[in-house]
Amino acid sequence: MSELTRLDAADIAAKVAAKEVSAVEVTQAHLDRIAAVDHAVHAFLHVDTDRALAAAKAVDDDVAAGRPAASPLAGVPLALKDVLTMQGAPTTCGSKVLEHWQPPYDATVTQRLRAAGVVILGKTNMDEFAMGSSTENSAFGPTRNPWDLDRIPGGSGGGSSAALAAFEAPLAIGTDTGGSIRQPGAVTGTVGVKPTYGTVSRFGLVAFSSSLDQAGPCARTVLDAALLHEVIAGHDPLDSTSIDAPVPPVVAAAREGATGDLKGVKVGVVTEFAGDGYEHGVAEAFAAAVEQLRALGAEIVEVSCPSFDLALPAYYLIAPSEASSNLARFDAMRYGLRVGDDGGHSAEEVMSLTRAAGFGAEVKRRIMLGTYALSAGYYDAYYGSAQKVRTLIMRDFDAAFAQVDVLVSPTTPTTAFKIGERTADPMAMYRADLCTIPSNLAGNAALSVPCGLADGLPVGMQIMSPALQDQRGYRVAAAYELARNAAQGGPLINRVPELEVAH
Repeated sequence: MSELTRLDAADIAAKVAAKEVSAVEVTQAHLDRIAAVDHAVHAFLHVDTDRALAAAKAVDDDVAAGRPAASPLAGVPLALKDVLTMQGAPTTCGSKVLEHWQPPYDATVTQRLRAAGVVILGKTNMDEFAMGSSTENSAFGPTRNPWDLDRIPGGSGGGSSAALAAFEAPLAIGTDTGGSIRQPGAVTGTVGVKPTYGTVSRFGLVAFSSSLDQAGPCARTVLDAALLHEVIAGHDPLDSTSIDAPVPPVVAAAREGATGDLKGVKVGVVTEFAGDGYEHGVAEAFAAAVEQLRALGAEIVEVSCPSFDLALPAYYLIAPSEASSNLARFDAMRYGLRVGDDGGHSAEEVMSLTRAAGFGAEVKRRIMLGTYALSAGYYDAYYGSAQKVRTLIMRDFDAAFAQVDVLVSPTTPTTAFKIGERTADPMAMYRADLCTIPSNLAGNAALSVPCGLADGLPVGMQIMSPALQDQRGYRVAAAYELARNAAQGGPLINRVPELEVAH
Protein backbone atom coordinates (compact mmCIF):
# COMPACT_ATOMS: atom_id res chain seq x y z
CA MET A 1 0.00 0.00 0.00
CA SER A 2 1.30 3.45 -0.89
CA GLU A 3 2.06 5.64 2.11
CA LEU A 4 0.05 8.37 0.36
CA THR A 5 -3.15 6.39 0.97
CA ARG A 6 -2.50 6.32 4.73
CA LEU A 7 -2.22 10.10 5.06
CA ASP A 8 -5.00 12.14 6.64
CA ALA A 9 -6.80 14.59 4.37
CA ALA A 10 -5.32 17.62 6.16
CA ASP A 11 -1.81 16.23 5.66
CA ILE A 12 -2.44 15.52 1.97
CA ALA A 13 -3.68 19.06 1.37
CA ALA A 14 -0.66 20.53 3.16
CA LYS A 15 1.79 18.42 1.16
CA VAL A 16 0.09 19.30 -2.13
CA ALA A 17 0.15 23.02 -1.28
CA ALA A 18 3.84 22.79 -0.32
CA LYS A 19 4.68 20.94 -3.56
CA GLU A 20 5.96 17.96 -1.59
CA VAL A 21 3.66 15.74 -3.63
CA SER A 22 1.35 16.41 -6.54
CA ALA A 23 -2.42 16.00 -6.43
CA VAL A 24 -2.11 13.72 -9.46
CA GLU A 25 0.28 11.42 -7.54
CA VAL A 26 -2.09 11.31 -4.58
CA THR A 27 -5.09 10.61 -6.79
CA GLN A 28 -3.28 7.90 -8.74
CA ALA A 29 -2.20 6.24 -5.49
CA HIS A 30 -5.82 6.02 -4.40
CA LEU A 31 -7.01 4.80 -7.80
CA ASP A 32 -4.32 2.10 -7.62
CA ARG A 33 -5.51 1.15 -4.14
CA ILE A 34 -9.10 0.84 -5.40
CA ALA A 35 -7.91 -1.37 -8.26
CA ALA A 36 -5.96 -3.52 -5.80
CA VAL A 37 -8.54 -4.15 -3.06
CA ASP A 38 -12.04 -3.16 -4.15
CA HIS A 39 -12.66 -6.60 -5.64
CA ALA A 40 -12.78 -7.76 -2.01
CA VAL A 41 -14.53 -4.76 -0.43
CA HIS A 42 -16.92 -3.60 -3.20
CA ALA A 43 -17.07 -0.05 -1.85
CA PHE A 44 -17.41 1.56 -5.28
CA LEU A 45 -20.13 1.28 -7.91
CA HIS A 46 -18.37 3.64 -10.34
CA VAL A 47 -14.77 4.86 -10.46
CA ASP A 48 -14.39 8.13 -12.40
CA THR A 49 -10.71 7.73 -13.27
CA ASP A 50 -10.26 10.24 -16.09
CA ARG A 51 -12.15 13.09 -14.47
CA ALA A 52 -10.49 12.46 -11.11
CA LEU A 53 -7.04 12.78 -12.66
CA ALA A 54 -8.13 15.88 -14.60
CA ALA A 55 -9.42 17.50 -11.41
CA ALA A 56 -6.14 16.67 -9.66
CA LYS A 57 -4.13 18.18 -12.51
CA ALA A 58 -6.17 21.39 -12.24
CA VAL A 59 -5.15 21.65 -8.58
CA ASP A 60 -1.50 21.07 -9.49
CA ASP A 61 -1.74 23.77 -12.15
CA ASP A 62 -3.02 26.23 -9.54
CA VAL A 63 -0.16 25.34 -7.19
CA ALA A 64 2.41 25.72 -9.96
CA ALA A 65 1.00 29.11 -10.94
CA GLY A 66 1.05 30.35 -7.36
CA ARG A 67 -2.72 30.76 -7.21
CA PRO A 68 -4.38 30.45 -3.77
CA ALA A 69 -5.80 27.03 -2.93
CA ALA A 70 -9.51 26.73 -3.64
CA SER A 71 -10.02 25.40 -0.11
CA PRO A 72 -8.09 23.72 2.72
CA LEU A 73 -8.89 20.39 1.03
CA ALA A 74 -7.72 21.18 -2.50
CA GLY A 75 -6.20 18.09 -4.09
CA VAL A 76 -7.67 15.61 -1.59
CA PRO A 77 -9.50 12.55 -3.03
CA LEU A 78 -13.06 11.75 -1.94
CA ALA A 79 -15.64 8.99 -2.38
CA LEU A 80 -19.20 10.17 -3.07
CA LYS A 81 -22.27 8.20 -1.97
CA ASP A 82 -24.30 7.20 -5.01
CA VAL A 83 -27.42 9.04 -3.81
CA LEU A 84 -26.01 12.46 -4.80
CA THR A 85 -26.21 13.46 -8.43
CA MET A 86 -23.05 13.89 -10.44
CA GLN A 87 -23.28 15.01 -14.04
CA GLY A 88 -21.61 12.64 -16.47
CA ALA A 89 -21.55 9.68 -14.07
CA PRO A 90 -24.17 7.09 -13.08
CA THR A 91 -26.36 7.86 -10.07
CA THR A 92 -28.11 4.60 -9.21
CA CYS A 93 -29.03 4.93 -5.51
CA GLY A 94 -28.12 1.23 -5.36
CA SER A 95 -31.28 0.40 -7.37
CA LYS A 96 -32.01 -1.36 -10.66
CA VAL A 97 -34.63 1.34 -11.24
CA LEU A 98 -31.84 3.86 -11.89
CA GLU A 99 -29.18 1.55 -13.33
CA HIS A 100 -27.17 3.41 -15.99
CA TRP A 101 -29.06 6.70 -15.36
CA GLN A 102 -26.80 9.74 -15.67
CA PRO A 103 -28.25 12.94 -14.20
CA PRO A 104 -28.03 16.16 -16.22
CA TYR A 105 -26.86 18.19 -13.22
CA ASP A 106 -24.65 18.12 -10.13
CA ALA A 107 -26.04 18.15 -6.60
CA THR A 108 -25.12 21.29 -4.67
CA VAL A 109 -22.81 19.16 -2.49
CA THR A 110 -21.09 17.86 -5.63
CA GLN A 111 -20.73 21.41 -6.99
CA ARG A 112 -19.19 22.62 -3.73
CA LEU A 113 -16.72 19.75 -3.67
CA ARG A 114 -15.59 20.52 -7.22
CA ALA A 115 -15.31 24.25 -6.47
CA ALA A 116 -13.15 23.41 -3.43
CA GLY A 117 -10.67 21.43 -5.53
CA VAL A 118 -11.69 18.14 -3.91
CA VAL A 119 -11.02 15.23 -6.26
CA ILE A 120 -14.07 12.97 -6.61
CA LEU A 121 -12.85 9.41 -7.18
CA GLY A 122 -16.26 7.91 -7.89
CA LYS A 123 -19.60 6.79 -6.48
CA THR A 124 -19.97 4.41 -3.53
CA ASN A 125 -22.31 1.51 -2.90
CA MET A 126 -25.34 1.87 -0.62
CA ASP A 127 -28.54 0.22 0.49
CA GLU A 128 -31.16 0.80 -2.20
CA PHE A 129 -32.50 4.36 -1.90
CA ALA A 130 -30.69 4.54 1.48
CA MET A 131 -33.09 2.02 3.05
CA GLY A 132 -31.06 -0.28 5.25
CA SER A 133 -28.43 -0.65 7.95
CA SER A 134 -25.98 -3.01 6.28
CA THR A 135 -25.51 -2.18 2.55
CA GLU A 136 -26.87 -5.66 1.83
CA ASN A 137 -29.93 -4.14 0.14
CA SER A 138 -27.94 -2.79 -2.80
CA ALA A 139 -29.11 -4.18 -6.13
CA PHE A 140 -25.43 -4.49 -7.07
CA GLY A 141 -24.29 -6.72 -4.22
CA PRO A 142 -23.16 -6.06 -0.65
CA THR A 143 -20.16 -4.07 0.49
CA ARG A 144 -17.86 -5.77 3.00
CA ASN A 145 -16.25 -4.41 6.15
CA PRO A 146 -12.45 -4.15 5.78
CA TRP A 147 -12.07 -5.17 9.44
CA ASP A 148 -13.67 -8.53 8.63
CA LEU A 149 -14.82 -9.24 5.08
CA ASP A 150 -17.56 -11.56 6.36
CA ARG A 151 -19.22 -8.63 8.14
CA ILE A 152 -21.29 -5.64 7.10
CA PRO A 153 -19.82 -2.10 6.90
CA GLY A 154 -23.01 -0.50 8.18
CA GLY A 155 -25.70 1.15 6.13
CA SER A 156 -27.06 2.71 4.22
CA GLY A 157 -23.70 4.36 3.49
CA GLY A 158 -21.51 1.29 3.86
CA GLY A 159 -19.67 1.99 0.61
CA SER A 160 -18.42 5.34 1.88
CA SER A 161 -17.35 4.01 5.28
CA ALA A 162 -15.68 0.93 3.79
CA ALA A 163 -13.75 3.08 1.31
CA LEU A 164 -12.28 4.99 4.25
CA ALA A 165 -11.43 1.90 6.28
CA ALA A 166 -9.87 0.19 3.25
CA PHE A 167 -7.69 3.29 2.61
CA GLU A 168 -9.30 3.72 -0.81
CA ALA A 169 -10.14 7.36 0.01
CA PRO A 170 -9.28 9.72 2.89
CA LEU A 171 -12.68 11.44 2.73
CA ALA A 172 -16.21 10.47 1.80
CA ILE A 173 -19.71 11.89 1.70
CA GLY A 174 -22.64 10.02 3.21
CA THR A 175 -26.27 10.77 3.91
CA ASP A 176 -28.02 10.19 7.20
CA THR A 177 -31.78 9.58 7.46
CA GLY A 178 -31.81 7.42 10.59
CA GLY A 179 -28.11 6.87 11.24
CA SER A 180 -26.71 6.04 7.80
CA ILE A 181 -23.52 8.07 8.33
CA ARG A 182 -22.96 7.45 12.04
CA GLN A 183 -23.71 3.72 12.20
CA PRO A 184 -21.32 2.85 9.32
CA GLY A 185 -18.73 5.10 10.95
CA ALA A 186 -19.09 3.20 14.22
CA VAL A 187 -18.70 -0.30 12.77
CA THR A 188 -15.74 0.61 10.53
CA GLY A 189 -13.74 2.65 13.06
CA THR A 190 -14.18 5.92 11.19
CA VAL A 191 -15.72 9.33 11.92
CA GLY A 192 -19.22 10.07 10.64
CA VAL A 193 -21.15 13.30 11.10
CA LYS A 194 -24.83 14.16 10.68
CA PRO A 195 -24.92 17.97 10.56
CA THR A 196 -27.90 19.96 11.80
CA TYR A 197 -30.80 19.36 9.42
CA GLY A 198 -30.97 22.11 6.81
CA THR A 199 -27.33 23.18 7.04
CA VAL A 200 -26.12 21.06 4.10
CA SER A 201 -28.12 21.37 0.89
CA ARG A 202 -30.37 18.50 -0.19
CA PHE A 203 -30.58 19.77 -3.78
CA GLY A 204 -29.56 16.83 -5.95
CA LEU A 205 -29.80 14.36 -3.07
CA VAL A 206 -32.28 11.72 -4.26
CA ALA A 207 -34.93 11.82 -1.56
CA PHE A 208 -35.85 8.95 0.73
CA SER A 209 -37.44 10.87 3.60
CA SER A 210 -37.37 14.60 2.99
CA SER A 211 -37.78 15.73 6.60
CA LEU A 212 -34.97 13.44 7.79
CA ASP A 213 -32.34 13.14 5.02
CA GLN A 214 -29.10 15.04 5.58
CA ALA A 215 -25.77 14.77 3.76
CA GLY A 216 -22.62 14.92 5.86
CA PRO A 217 -18.88 14.26 6.07
CA CYS A 218 -17.16 10.92 6.60
CA ALA A 219 -13.45 10.78 7.44
CA ARG A 220 -10.76 9.00 9.44
CA THR A 221 -10.13 11.92 11.82
CA VAL A 222 -12.30 14.54 13.51
CA LEU A 223 -10.36 17.43 11.96
CA ASP A 224 -10.73 15.98 8.45
CA ALA A 225 -14.48 15.66 9.00
CA ALA A 226 -14.65 19.27 10.17
CA LEU A 227 -12.71 20.53 7.14
CA LEU A 228 -15.07 18.65 4.82
CA HIS A 229 -18.10 19.86 6.78
CA GLU A 230 -17.18 23.49 6.15
CA VAL A 231 -16.71 22.80 2.42
CA ILE A 232 -20.18 21.32 1.87
CA ALA A 233 -22.28 23.32 4.37
CA GLY A 234 -24.04 26.64 3.90
CA HIS A 235 -27.30 28.11 2.69
CA ASP A 236 -28.60 27.06 -0.73
CA PRO A 237 -31.59 28.87 -2.30
CA LEU A 238 -32.21 25.76 -4.44
CA ASP A 239 -33.20 23.82 -1.29
CA SER A 240 -36.38 25.11 0.36
CA THR A 241 -35.39 23.46 3.67
CA SER A 242 -31.93 25.09 3.71
CA ILE A 243 -31.27 27.27 6.76
CA ASP A 244 -29.97 30.76 6.02
CA ALA A 245 -27.50 30.90 8.88
CA PRO A 246 -23.71 30.94 9.24
CA VAL A 247 -21.94 27.58 9.13
CA PRO A 248 -21.05 26.56 12.70
CA PRO A 249 -17.28 27.02 13.34
CA VAL A 250 -16.54 23.32 13.33
CA VAL A 251 -12.90 23.50 12.20
CA ALA A 252 -12.01 25.98 14.95
CA ALA A 253 -13.81 23.74 17.45
CA ALA A 254 -11.92 20.65 16.29
CA ARG A 255 -8.61 22.49 16.65
CA GLU A 256 -9.65 23.74 20.11
CA GLY A 257 -10.60 20.22 21.16
CA ALA A 258 -7.22 18.94 20.04
CA THR A 259 -5.69 20.88 22.95
CA GLY A 260 -7.16 18.11 25.11
CA ASP A 261 -9.00 20.31 27.61
CA LEU A 262 -12.71 19.82 28.31
CA LYS A 263 -12.90 21.75 31.57
CA GLY A 264 -16.27 23.45 31.91
CA VAL A 265 -17.99 21.12 29.41
CA LYS A 266 -21.04 19.27 30.71
CA VAL A 267 -21.61 15.87 29.09
CA GLY A 268 -24.93 14.08 29.51
CA VAL A 269 -25.07 10.29 29.35
CA VAL A 270 -28.47 9.20 28.00
CA THR A 271 -29.79 6.59 30.43
CA GLU A 272 -32.25 5.14 27.92
CA PHE A 273 -29.38 3.96 25.73
CA ALA A 274 -28.12 1.21 28.02
CA GLY A 275 -29.12 -2.21 29.31
CA ASP A 276 -30.50 -5.17 27.40
CA GLY A 277 -29.74 -5.24 23.70
CA TYR A 278 -26.29 -3.68 24.03
CA GLU A 279 -23.36 -6.02 23.53
CA HIS A 280 -21.12 -6.27 26.58
CA GLY A 281 -18.05 -5.17 24.64
CA VAL A 282 -19.87 -2.13 23.27
CA ALA A 283 -21.07 -1.11 26.74
CA GLU A 284 -17.55 -1.54 28.15
CA ALA A 285 -15.91 0.54 25.41
CA PHE A 286 -18.49 3.27 25.81
CA ALA A 287 -18.11 3.36 29.61
CA ALA A 288 -14.33 3.67 29.20
CA ALA A 289 -14.83 6.53 26.74
CA VAL A 290 -17.05 8.39 29.22
CA GLU A 291 -14.37 8.00 31.89
CA GLN A 292 -11.83 9.38 29.43
CA LEU A 293 -14.04 12.46 28.94
CA ARG A 294 -14.15 12.84 32.73
CA ALA A 295 -10.36 12.64 32.87
CA LEU A 296 -10.18 15.46 30.31
CA GLY A 297 -12.10 17.71 32.68
CA ALA A 298 -15.67 17.24 31.51
CA GLU A 299 -18.48 17.05 34.05
CA ILE A 300 -20.48 13.86 33.50
CA VAL A 301 -24.22 13.92 34.22
CA GLU A 302 -26.84 11.23 33.72
CA VAL A 303 -29.78 12.51 31.67
CA SER A 304 -33.10 10.81 31.02
CA CYS A 305 -34.88 11.29 27.68
CA PRO A 306 -37.94 9.06 28.15
CA SER A 307 -39.45 9.60 24.70
CA PHE A 308 -36.32 8.22 23.03
CA ASP A 309 -37.77 4.74 23.64
CA LEU A 310 -40.51 5.62 21.15
CA ALA A 311 -38.16 6.90 18.45
CA LEU A 312 -37.77 3.62 16.55
CA PRO A 313 -41.50 2.96 15.95
CA ALA A 314 -42.14 6.65 15.18
CA TYR A 315 -39.31 6.68 12.65
CA TYR A 316 -40.61 3.57 10.90
CA LEU A 317 -43.92 5.32 10.31
CA ILE A 318 -42.61 8.75 9.29
CA ALA A 319 -39.75 7.62 7.03
CA PRO A 320 -41.73 5.01 5.05
CA SER A 321 -44.61 7.46 4.65
CA GLU A 322 -42.31 10.04 3.09
CA ALA A 323 -40.62 7.32 1.02
CA SER A 324 -44.00 6.23 -0.32
CA SER A 325 -44.54 9.76 -1.60
CA ASN A 326 -41.00 10.37 -2.86
CA LEU A 327 -40.55 7.08 -4.71
CA ALA A 328 -43.77 7.57 -6.66
CA ARG A 329 -41.67 9.53 -9.16
CA PHE A 330 -40.07 6.30 -10.39
CA ASP A 331 -42.92 5.50 -12.75
CA ALA A 332 -41.02 4.33 -15.88
CA MET A 333 -42.44 7.26 -17.80
CA ARG A 334 -39.60 9.80 -17.68
CA TYR A 335 -36.27 8.16 -16.87
CA GLY A 336 -34.75 5.01 -15.47
CA LEU A 337 -35.85 1.41 -15.93
CA ARG A 338 -38.82 0.68 -18.22
CA VAL A 339 -40.28 -2.85 -18.32
CA GLY A 340 -43.10 -4.06 -20.56
CA ASP A 341 -42.87 -1.23 -23.07
CA ASP A 342 -43.60 -3.48 -26.04
CA GLY A 343 -46.87 -1.92 -27.10
CA GLY A 344 -48.97 -4.61 -25.46
CA HIS A 345 -49.26 -3.01 -22.03
CA SER A 346 -51.01 0.06 -20.71
CA ALA A 347 -49.09 2.82 -18.95
CA GLU A 348 -50.35 1.54 -15.61
CA GLU A 349 -49.13 -1.97 -16.42
CA VAL A 350 -45.70 -0.65 -17.47
CA MET A 351 -45.45 1.22 -14.15
CA SER A 352 -46.40 -1.89 -12.20
CA LEU A 353 -44.05 -4.21 -14.10
CA THR A 354 -41.17 -1.72 -13.79
CA ARG A 355 -41.60 -1.24 -10.06
CA ALA A 356 -41.95 -4.98 -9.49
CA ALA A 357 -38.71 -5.64 -11.37
CA GLY A 358 -36.79 -2.57 -10.30
CA PHE A 359 -37.41 -2.19 -6.56
CA GLY A 360 -35.88 -4.60 -4.03
CA ALA A 361 -37.71 -6.28 -1.17
CA GLU A 362 -36.81 -3.71 1.51
CA VAL A 363 -37.88 -0.76 -0.64
CA LYS A 364 -41.18 -2.48 -1.45
CA ARG A 365 -41.70 -3.24 2.24
CA ARG A 366 -41.26 0.40 3.22
CA ILE A 367 -43.38 1.75 0.37
CA MET A 368 -46.24 -0.53 1.39
CA LEU A 369 -45.87 0.35 5.06
CA GLY A 370 -45.82 4.08 4.27
CA THR A 371 -48.76 3.90 1.89
CA TYR A 372 -50.77 2.08 4.56
CA ALA A 373 -49.84 4.62 7.24
CA LEU A 374 -51.00 7.48 4.97
CA SER A 375 -54.23 5.83 3.86
CA ALA A 376 -57.66 7.20 4.73
CA GLY A 377 -58.78 6.07 8.16
CA TYR A 378 -55.25 5.33 9.36
CA TYR A 379 -53.44 8.63 8.82
CA ASP A 380 -54.16 10.07 12.28
CA ALA A 381 -53.68 6.79 14.09
CA TYR A 382 -50.27 6.09 12.59
CA TYR A 383 -48.57 8.98 10.79
CA GLY A 384 -50.21 11.64 12.95
CA SER A 385 -49.32 9.84 16.17
CA ALA A 386 -45.73 9.38 15.02
CA GLN A 387 -45.41 13.12 14.44
CA LYS A 388 -46.64 13.73 17.99
CA VAL A 389 -43.90 11.41 19.26
CA ARG A 390 -41.44 13.42 17.21
CA THR A 391 -42.49 16.54 19.11
CA LEU A 392 -41.98 14.75 22.43
CA ILE A 393 -38.45 13.73 21.35
CA MET A 394 -37.66 17.35 20.45
CA ARG A 395 -38.85 18.41 23.89
CA ASP A 396 -36.63 15.77 25.53
CA PHE A 397 -33.64 17.17 23.64
CA ASP A 398 -34.55 20.74 24.66
CA ALA A 399 -34.78 19.71 28.31
CA ALA A 400 -31.51 17.79 28.13
CA PHE A 401 -29.58 20.60 26.46
CA ALA A 402 -30.82 22.99 29.12
CA GLN A 403 -28.73 20.90 31.55
CA VAL A 404 -25.70 19.84 29.48
CA ASP A 405 -23.64 20.93 26.47
CA VAL A 406 -23.68 17.59 24.64
CA LEU A 407 -25.24 14.16 25.04
CA VAL A 408 -23.36 10.89 24.53
CA SER A 409 -24.33 7.28 23.92
CA PRO A 410 -23.06 4.24 22.09
CA THR A 411 -23.56 4.87 18.37
CA THR A 412 -24.96 1.40 17.75
CA PRO A 413 -25.89 -1.38 20.19
CA THR A 414 -23.60 -3.96 18.57
CA THR A 415 -20.44 -4.23 16.53
CA ALA A 416 -20.64 -5.18 12.85
CA PHE A 417 -22.77 -8.29 12.39
CA LYS A 418 -22.14 -10.97 9.78
CA ILE A 419 -23.43 -10.59 6.24
CA GLY A 420 -26.75 -12.44 5.95
CA GLU A 421 -27.22 -12.67 9.71
CA ARG A 422 -30.21 -10.29 9.89
CA THR A 423 -31.62 -10.25 6.38
CA ALA A 424 -34.53 -12.49 7.37
CA ASP A 425 -35.37 -10.39 10.45
CA PRO A 426 -36.18 -6.75 9.53
CA MET A 427 -36.75 -5.74 13.15
CA ALA A 428 -33.29 -6.96 14.18
CA MET A 429 -31.88 -4.92 11.29
CA TYR A 430 -33.86 -1.83 12.29
CA ARG A 431 -32.54 -1.96 15.87
CA ALA A 432 -29.05 -1.13 14.57
CA ASP A 433 -30.28 2.49 14.41
CA LEU A 434 -31.76 2.54 17.91
CA CYS A 435 -29.42 5.26 19.23
CA THR A 436 -29.11 7.35 16.08
CA ILE A 437 -32.75 7.89 15.08
CA PRO A 438 -33.71 10.49 17.76
CA SER A 439 -31.32 13.09 16.31
CA ASN A 440 -32.84 12.66 12.85
CA LEU A 441 -36.35 13.11 14.20
CA ALA A 442 -35.32 16.25 16.11
CA GLY A 443 -32.96 17.61 13.43
CA ASN A 444 -30.07 18.33 15.80
CA ALA A 445 -26.39 17.57 15.11
CA ALA A 446 -24.74 14.27 15.97
CA LEU A 447 -21.51 12.46 15.16
CA SER A 448 -19.80 9.15 15.79
CA VAL A 449 -16.16 8.86 16.79
CA PRO A 450 -14.27 5.54 17.28
CA CYS A 451 -14.00 4.65 20.97
CA GLY A 452 -12.39 1.24 21.10
CA LEU A 453 -12.62 -2.38 20.03
CA ALA A 454 -14.86 -5.22 21.16
CA ASP A 455 -13.65 -8.67 20.13
CA GLY A 456 -11.40 -7.00 17.58
CA LEU A 457 -14.20 -4.95 15.97
CA PRO A 458 -14.70 -1.17 16.20
CA VAL A 459 -17.11 0.54 18.57
CA GLY A 460 -18.36 4.11 18.16
CA MET A 461 -19.35 6.79 20.65
CA GLN A 462 -22.15 9.11 19.54
CA ILE A 463 -21.95 12.80 20.54
CA MET A 464 -25.16 14.81 20.09
CA SER A 465 -25.31 18.62 20.03
CA PRO A 466 -28.13 21.18 19.84
CA ALA A 467 -29.28 22.38 16.43
CA LEU A 468 -26.82 24.85 14.86
CA GLN A 469 -24.30 24.08 17.61
CA ASP A 470 -22.45 21.38 15.68
CA GLN A 471 -19.13 22.73 16.90
CA ARG A 472 -19.79 21.41 20.41
CA GLY A 473 -19.65 17.82 19.21
CA TYR A 474 -16.48 18.45 17.23
CA ARG A 475 -14.71 19.94 20.22
CA VAL A 476 -15.56 17.00 22.48
CA ALA A 477 -14.79 14.45 19.76
CA ALA A 478 -11.40 15.99 18.94
CA ALA A 479 -10.35 16.07 22.59
CA TYR A 480 -11.43 12.48 23.07
CA GLU A 481 -9.73 11.35 19.84
CA LEU A 482 -6.42 12.87 20.95
CA ALA A 483 -6.56 11.17 24.35
CA ARG A 484 -7.67 7.83 22.93
CA ASN A 485 -4.90 7.78 20.34
CA ALA A 486 -2.33 8.57 23.03
CA ALA A 487 -3.65 5.86 25.33
CA GLN A 488 -3.99 3.19 22.64
CA GLY A 489 -0.80 3.79 20.69
CA GLY A 490 -2.29 5.53 17.68
CA PRO A 491 -5.52 5.65 15.70
CA LEU A 492 -7.70 2.54 15.75
CA ILE A 493 -7.91 2.63 11.96
CA ASN A 494 -4.26 1.58 11.79
CA ARG A 495 -5.30 -1.84 13.12
CA VAL A 496 -7.41 -2.73 10.08
CA PRO A 497 -6.09 -6.06 8.73
CA GLU A 498 -4.21 -5.86 5.45
CA LEU A 499 -6.49 -6.74 2.55
CA GLU A 500 -5.72 -9.25 -0.16
CA VAL A 501 -4.36 -7.42 -3.17
CA ALA A 502 -5.58 -8.28 -6.67
CA HIS A 503 -3.01 -9.44 -9.19
